[in-house]
Amino acid sequence: SKILLYNYAMMGGTPREVLERLNDTICKKNDDSMFVTVWFGIYTISTGIITAANAGHAYPIIKRGENGFEILKDRHGFVIGGMSGLKYRDYEFKMESGDVLFLYTDGVTEATNLNEELYGEERLQKVLDIYKDATPETICAEVKIDVDKFVGEAPQFDDITMLAIRYKGTEN
Repeated sequence: SKILLYNYAMMGGTPREVLERLNDTICKKNDDSMFVTVWFGIYTISTGIITAANAGHAYPIIKRGENGFEILKDRHGFVIGGMSGLKYRDYEFKMESGDVLFLYTDGVTEATNLNEELYGEERLQKVLDIYKDATPETICAEVKIDVDKFVGEAPQFDDITMLAIRYKGTEN
C-alpha cells in the first residue's frame, strides 16, 4: 500500500483522486480483506496551504500561533481496501507562521497499559501542549516517551508513527 500510494501520488492529482485510485487498486487484489487508514496531504510550502483527504485515519492535530493544540475534525472517508468504488473528499486549511501540524497513527492513542486503559486523545493533547513551542523532533520524541511510560510493560500491538511539521512562513 505504501508503494502504491507513493506511485499514485507521484502521478499527480488531488489527495481525493490519489486515494480513490489507491483504494480501487487495493480492492482488486484484497482476498484477505485487509485495510489501511491513510491521511494524505499535499503541502504547498510557499503558501502554507495543505490540501488533504482522510481515509479512516486519526484526526490531525494542529497548533495555531500561541494557542494550544486542537484536533482538526476533518471529514473521514472509509478505509482503503474496504470497498471498491468509494469517493473521498478533499479539504483545505492554511498554516500560518509558527503553526504546528501533528499527524500520528492510532497506535499512539490506542496504546494500552497493563490495566487495559487507552492512552487516548486527551492525554496526547496534554503532552503536545506541554511541548507546543519545542522543535518537531522534540515533540515527537516527548510523545513517544510519554506513551512508553504510560504503557509500561504491556505489549505493543500496533505501530506508533508520528510526524510534526512547523510552518515558518514564507519569509523563512
